[in-house]
Amino acid sequence: MFYQFYEFSHAALTPWRTAADAMRLAYTNPLNPFSQTAAGRAVAAGFEMFERTTRRYGKPEFGIGEISLNGQKVSVHEKVIWERPFCRLLHFERALPANHRAFNPKILIVAPMSGHYATLLRGTVETLLPNADVYITDWTDARMVPLAEGLFDLDDFIDYIISMLHVLGGDTHVMAVCQPSVPVLAAVAQMEKHNDQNRPLSMTLMGGPIDTRINPTAVNELAENRPIEWFRDNVIMNVPWPQPGFMREVYPGFLQLSGFMSMNLDKHMIAQKDFFQHLVANDGDSAEKHREFYDEYLAVMDLTAEFYLQTVETVFIEHALPKGEFMHRDEPIEPAAIRNVALLTVEGENDDISGVGQTKAAHDICVNIPDDLRMHYMQPAVGHYGVFNGSRFRSEIAPRILDFMRSHTGAKFGAKSESKPSAKKSTNGKAAA
Repeated sequence: MFYQFYEFSHAALTPWRTAADAMRLAYTNPLNPFSQTAAGRAVAAGFEMFERTTRRYGKPEFGIGEISLNGQKVSVHEKVIWERPFCRLLHFERALPANHRAFNPKILIVAPMSGHYATLLRGTVETLLPNADVYITDWTDARMVPLAEGLFDLDDFIDYIISMLHVLGGDTHVMAVCQPSVPVLAAVAQMEKHNDQNRPLSMTLMGGPIDTRINPTAVNELAENRPIEWFRDNVIMNVPWPQPGFMREVYPGFLQLSGFMSMNLDKHMIAQKDFFQHLVANDGDSAEKHREFYDEYLAVMDLTAEFYLQTVETVFIEHALPKGEFMHRDEPIEPAAIRNVALLTVEGENDDISGVGQTKAAHDICVNIPDDLRMHYMQPAVGHYGVFNGSRFRSEIAPRILDFMRSHTGAKFGAKSESKPSAKKSTNGKAAA
């Protein structure tokens, strides 16, 4: 009944939220002389904070209408090229000039299915687009999928990835951000095992929980210290009416969000206080940056119960992949079968979600990838979010990823890259796996 109570509370606050928004508009109207005073701005700030705190944040848009390429503006259009009940595959189609001859790798970005929408990777896409042909998985909010469409679990996730790679073809590079690192590695292992000609040229795993026994974080310990029955009894709920997914069992996004926010509650409280002060001080730029970040961060989606529970049990409790016990539809996953797909792992020094070494562990289980097809990179001074977004991602991580992909694309298609990344060096020069 907790989900139903949450929905009821949100509905009950709608009149108050509407009134607060109307009052905010009144107190920010330039025709209102009170809006020019600190007291008036404080009143307006209070109303805005109430409205934002009680709002349901819908799915954001990518909103990438154009990019800059060699000093020219190039338009970008989103195109759905593959669709299933729980996911769409989006292509960011660039209107490249006729004289454009640069070699761009084709990249499938597998976004995390862990509570936030794929738009959380907007910055990742924007950074890669000038130099790559980008596709991304756009996962569907489970509460929006009718129960008649069936279930969706970790096995289905792997099947989806394989199906998308078949659509894109064998000249694709796959990049998994956080949670999908495990199913992406499993999908590639299955494709290699069955000599699938549509296997990717390379896979890049970023901040993923390949082996959560290494440097376990608070998230890892929470999962490992409780039996799977605890999660089934305490966090799985039925989608309430009148949502399209009525009666579907899900792990609600608002619970996931509560867990993430509680890990850094003091930072979020300070951010809200600063937001109020920016509004009172009429610091529009700082206030807008706050809105942009939290409009994205607070937009969450539900996960199907079967996917969530299977992931928790298989990845975080049983550690099935590093132990060699991972199964996909009753068939064992064999990372040692991967021989031809280049492997790049990326970690953040201050990652508090996937501890240092958890992603790098992929090299330990993919034992038959040649040394010249593997590389590990650890980015100093970034946390989990900084692994795939932000200034250091743009200036230090993304160029290495693109160079790695170009290098290994060239091996099959005859393209030349400016330089080939070392397969045995990490950020600090220590030997990598």
